[in-house]
Amino acid sequence: MNKLNKNNSFKVPDGYFDTLSGKIMDKVAKEETSMPPSEGFKVPEGYFENLNDKLLGQLQNTALETKVIPLKSFKKHYLAAASVAAVVLLFILVQFKSDKPLSYSDLASSDIDQYFEFNDLELTSYDLVEILPIQDLDLNDIMESRLENENIIDYLDSHIEDFEELNMHNDD
Repeated sequence: MNKLNKNNSFKVPDGYFDTLSGKIMDKVAKEETSMPPSEGFKVPEGYFENLNDKLLGQLQNTALETKVIPLKSFKKHYLAAASVAAVVLLFILVQFKSDKPLSYSDLASSDIDQYFEFNDLELTSYDLVEILPIQDLDLNDIMESRLENENIIDYLDSHIEDFEELNMHNDD
């Protein structure tokens, strides 16, 4: 509370609220005398005596045609029915397109690489070699760029000194 008083820049004089109610009552008493003695609006004499008869006569003479505004709109029902029909149609179309069974060729190679990268299968490269069919596999299928025979011969000429080093068969 003391913090509020220090930060508040408005001050009330001492004893202000002691005489406040008296000051308000004096002001109200003075304003009552300043009110005009008569009202500014006047009703002609005998106005309310014939008012009911006049109103009923006017209501009976005029034909009542009222415009009826429905509270519930049928547009909401049409939109709901159209959305349900669209969902059913979409479901049927998806079912007809899924008749073709998925095969390995439908997968992108990036999807396969990503699967092997993020899922630890605990397989070594030797295990993979045993699983994969090597008969149908070509070296160019594995490599990103194709090897031409001329490039292979040029490489072997420049890096191999002895032709016997190329003997990969064990004749034991």
